[in-house]
Amino acid sequence: MSHLLTVIPGDGIGPEITAQVLKVLKAVQAPFEYEEHPAGENALKTHGSLLPDSTVAAIEKSKLAIKGPTTTPVGGGHKSINVLMRQKFDLYANVRPVRALPGVVCVNNKANLTIVRENTEDLYAGIERMVDENTAESIKRITRKGSERIIRYAFELAKKTGKKKVAIVHKANIMKMSDGLFLKVGQEIASQYPEIETRDVIVDNACMQLVTRPEQFEIIVTENLYGDILSDLCAGLVGGLGVVPGSNIGDKAAIFEAVHGSAPDIAGQNKANPTALLQSAVMMLEHIGEMEKAQKIMKALFLTLEDANNRTADLGGRGTTSSFTEALIRNL
Repeated sequence: MSHLLTVIPGDGIGPEITAQVLKVLKAVQAPFEYEEHPAGENALKTHGSLLPDSTVAAIEKSKLAIKGPTTTPVGGGHKSINVLMRQKFDLYANVRPVRALPGVVCVNNKANLTIVRENTEDLYAGIERMVDENTAESIKRITRKGSERIIRYAFELAKKTGKKKVAIVHKANIMKMSDGLFLKVGQEIASQYPEIETRDVIVDNACMQLVTRPEQFEIIVTENLYGDILSDLCAGLVGGLGVVPGSNIGDKAAIFEAVHGSAPDIAGQNKANPTALLQSAVMMLEHIGEMEKAQKIMKALFLTLEDANNRTADLGGRGTTSSFTEALIRNL
């Protein structure tokens, strides 16, 4: 069965690494019909919109997209395209597996876990106002609906992948209403999965535990802000954002993306590392049930990373964006 796939190259190094990932997908004969559409800063320049109507329509039609990194200004400018897309398509689950890879120097090679982050509410809903000229206010909104669906997603993911442990991360000791609601809903849902060991962990303690003993965690489910921070912390354990994939899942669409930035300083220089986006493509194959092709790419990726001649400079290697892909396709 062929699937229509919306391809969003993104900004900076995005078009380069996206092109390499498509080469690998075609090499394994992934069942996709590819349709390219713009989003992000480049789309703003060429179409006058961060997320053009044509791109929205394409995702609504395909229900499946792969997206290169996009640029978000700090402290001003336009809104994050990632946040826009999550809100537009109600992509409530941000799923980020974190694990050590062969040949990649890392802080802790025992890390092998998945962070399931609520993606649509909390402080990232962007409900802000100026109280007066010297005081800004942000509203943290947690709902039962938002909490129920993300926590149930985490437990169902544990069942599907054979995981036995879920940790609910929160700060309910201080934010007794908002985080308290999230934790209460988590405990209610956990009672429906007696075969899964559940614990709740206060977020600051979770940070310490992840640094010292990440192997104790299998699946972490948490709110939007905490999930963003913990995801990057865990990426740091295994070699950085350049080796960690991500996906945004909703009931009506799924978008798979690189979680790192657009790195405009090295754009067009054949230096970018496509590993993160490639693993996101593997998650996409798993999402549509193409497990054999997904496993084949991962085996080839492991073999490719073991050789320093293949790895890109950010991973201590001597390879380029294109030579890395060529080696991986040979290893397929």
